[in-house]
Amino acid sequence: MDPFSSDGELVNIHGAFVQGQYNSVINDYTISDFSQPNHLPARILQYRAQLELGQHDEVLQAVSTSDAQSTPDLAAVRIYASYLKSPSDSIVDQAEKLAEQHGNDNLTVQLLCAAVLARGDRQEQALHLLSKHQGSLDAVALAVQIHLLQNRTDLAVKEAKSARSFAQDALLVNLAESWIGMRQGGEHYQKAFYVFEELAQAPSSQSATSLIAQAVSEMHMGRVEEAETALNTALELEPQNATGLANKFVLDTVAGKDASEARAKLESVDKEHEVLKDMLAKREQFQAAMAKFNPKFEP
Repeated sequence: MDPFSSDGELVNIHGAFVQGQYNSVINDYTISDFSQPNHLPARILQYRAQLELGQHDEVLQAVSTSDAQSTPDLAAVRIYASYLKSPSDSIVDQAEKLAEQHGNDNLTVQLLCAAVLARGDRQEQALHLLSKHQGSLDAVALAVQIHLLQNRTDLAVKEAKSARSFAQDALLVNLAESWIGMRQGGEHYQKAFYVFEELAQAPSSQSATSLIAQAVSEMHMGRVEEAETALNTALELEPQNATGLANKFVLDTVAGKDASEARAKLESVDKEHEVLKDMLAKREQFQAAMAKFNPKFEP
């Protein structure tokens, strides 16, 4: 059973998390307001929100080693926080071990260990772990993201279609289908845009995450000015948002503007960001190709 189902008391805090309203998850909900069985799931959502905001050290301080040893959910949080702070194969191994011990029926372990495994290039193990979920839309959404990472749009479509059969109007299913649409392209860009725009423009659901998603869909449809407006608004909400800065860097480049400032800001926030690493790799490939040619000019 999904602990975040629409008829449970965690629906609002979980909805805020899904919509990317991480500060709201942290500041607008008090753990003691929930019934005792939901204290831990609510705490986990708040820790995950902190991690989305880059507060790795704060989470590691809040979740002690002894807490992790006694509670598998908190062990998963600590592993995830440690990996986000400083990725390493040894932490991926820890995630794999915890998944083997508690992954059959613990959703937090399934979600967070799968996230670490996927980031650590063990996507198939991550998908196997997620396949053990029992009606969790969070697990479905993460599986869709992993399939898209593998360029297996067909499997992502299959996953989302299956979820649609038991969760007709769920936001996570709408988002998953929109992520797929962004990969499929064409008319699917517009459909995805409608979902992202609805979230981004409604005061009750607006977040940097939804604004960035709207901006990316606008970029794909050639609406540069609209994309820039959405991105600027997102960065006003979260100036240190690495995804927003990366897309700002890309947008400035596409628009023919000086992208050096956006690049410098991104490097200051996340010097190992995928966009920067990809750009460096392509530059090295170009230099290697250029070195093969030694043109001679006649005097």
